[in-house]
Amino acid sequence: MSAKFLRAALVTTLALAGLPLAAPFAATASAQGIELRIGPDGVRPVIRDRDLDRRDRNRGCSPREARAAAAQEGLRRAEVVRVTDRSVTVRGFTRRGGPEQIRFANRRGCPII
Repeated sequence: MSAKFLRAALVTTLALAGLPLAAPFAATASAQGIELRIGPDGVRPVIRDRDLDRRDRNRGCSPREARAAAAQEGLRRAEVVRVTDRSVTVRGFTRRGGPEQIRFANRRGCPII
């Protein structure tokens, strides 16, 4: 009878001793946005910045990117003249010296419309 009581006391003590150690780690993990990914390399913790993910998803074509894309298309002295939710308009001059206008979609990568 005393052996069963000692075992039960030992198991209870170990369970209660490990409980305070597990709680801070779980709270920290959820506060920091830690993910555990299971794959061929095993289990790996991944720390995500949710604000960065949100910004990348909503990021469109910035005026700087539109000017760079216009320069790649051969426009010199490119200047952003209009930015809307759907497009970015850039004006500049071609190599022949004539004025030209290019409109890019306000999406990631600045595709030409």
